[in-house]
Amino acid sequence: MRLNLSLKFIIGCCLTLLLALGSTFYVINQRQEELITQQAENEARSVFRQIVLMRKWIADHGGIFVEKLPWLEPTPFVDDPEIIDKQGRRFVRETPAMVTKELSLYAREKGMYWFHITSLKLTNPENAPDDFEKRALLAFEQQNLTERISTETINNQPFLRYIAPLYVEEVCLDCHRQQGYQVGDVRGAISVTLPMSETLAAAAHNRRIMFGAMLLTVFILSGALILMTKRLVLNPVSRLRDSLRQFSQGRSYDAATLPRTGDELEELGRAFAEMADRLGEYHQDLEEKVAAATMDLAVANRQLQASNQQLAALNERKSDFVARASHELRTPLTSISGSLEYLDARFAALPPETADSCQLNELHDFFALIQKNTERLIRMVNTMLDLERIETNTAEAITPATFDLTTVIGETLTTFAQTAQKQQVELYAELPEALPTVADEDRIRQVLTNLLANALRFAPVHSRVSVAAQATEDGVKVTVSDQGPGVEAAIREKIFDKFYKVGNKKGSGLGLAICRSIIGAHGGTMGVGESSTGTGARFFFTIP
Repeated sequence: MRLNLSLKFIIGCCLTLLLALGSTFYVINQRQEELITQQAENEARSVFRQIVLMRKWIADHGGIFVEKLPWLEPTPFVDDPEIIDKQGRRFVRETPAMVTKELSLYAREKGMYWFHITSLKLTNPENAPDDFEKRALLAFEQQNLTERISTETINNQPFLRYIAPLYVEEVCLDCHRQQGYQVGDVRGAISVTLPMSETLAAAAHNRRIMFGAMLLTVFILSGALILMTKRLVLNPVSRLRDSLRQFSQGRSYDAATLPRTGDELEELGRAFAEMADRLGEYHQDLEEKVAAATMDLAVANRQLQASNQQLAALNERKSDFVARASHELRTPLTSISGSLEYLDARFAALPPETADSCQLNELHDFFALIQKNTERLIRMVNTMLDLERIETNTAEAITPATFDLTTVIGETLTTFAQTAQKQQVELYAELPEALPTVADEDRIRQVLTNLLANALRFAPVHSRVSVAAQATEDGVKVTVSDQGPGVEAAIREKIFDKFYKVGNKKGSGLGLAICRSIIGAHGGTMGVGESSTGTGARFFFTIP
């Protein structure tokens, strides 16, 4: 969903204000809670100090006498626990601990707060410490702490608990000397418990008021910002956008719609007007240049078409020339070959008595040499014709059909069996029982014949020439390996060039070139590498 600038700005302003005021509200609220807690702690300290001051005053005066009420009993822990005045009224002496306990009960009944005097060495079992007081007393004795504060929930109501130690003074020894205390020891502690529910409720009320004020401030500021932004920014930007849209659609923009705000937006509008004028001039100039370039391109295209037609005609004439020349060369060479065969046969049939006068042996060798070279020329011409047809992709160059490649390889090996036997070279085949293949059978025979002839030509005596064939995921792969000198890595691509020959071996240099052309016409690949034994050459080809 796309948001326009106004909505984005409103959302941004509201989020920014909410974040800023929310952070401020959070900090103020935390500080307020800290102040409330500190106020309660100070109040608890004041109560503690007041109790300690009262206890000290009572201790300095040796206790206080209060009129004996029915529920009051004299304490057995002091001397002269009871006296009678002249009017016969009975008074009992109360210690600081007893006064503290009675005042605590009185304050608790009034619902204000309560406090409790306690100790680890109890004189009165009613002063036994609870868990909070016990932990605090141990900390006072072991860690020399001066106070301890905690917030607890009692009967689902929050309370602040404050406790501080009571130290033994000289006046305290009258009652507690027998317990082994000395001046300065921790005699016990007084814990003060203050209810926090009303204070926290007031704080929550203040928090709600602050939150409402924050939301109201956000709404007021957001509204003011939106109105000012719409009037000062969004409306001028909208007019500038309309002018840009008109200009982008190829229409003339209305200069009166440009902003007149006397600020950066007006400068932006003037810059747009200048840019639009320059773009109009540039566009007109560019159209003129494009029109001129289009005319030049049309002329160049016509010239290129004419040149292509001339090149096609020249290529056709070149191919026709090669075909005709090959045909014309083959015809007389064939005639020469036939004539030489005839002459050789006639000379061989002459009577022996004329042999010396005619030097038949010399003539016979001469004619044999002529015949051999003539046959070589014929083979070269036939090879050139084959290569021309394959490279030009003529329809009659490749005629695919289904045949058994294993059978074709076996028949080709049979034709070289006698030659291999004369050279004392072993022919070895590693073939599957059947290998159905779709290709031009005659052309594949031609490739195999060339590769086997080359392998026997370079194979040393008492070596092996191996032929292997196998089916692959993409087709079939045939490998012809020998144990000859091999092919150097630097010339493994050059040997497939036309008329390239290695060493002084006989040949026209076209055999491997036509083999690669045949395999390429089938959509396959051909290459050469080292044999698996590390010596000799390994020629391979794949066809799909």
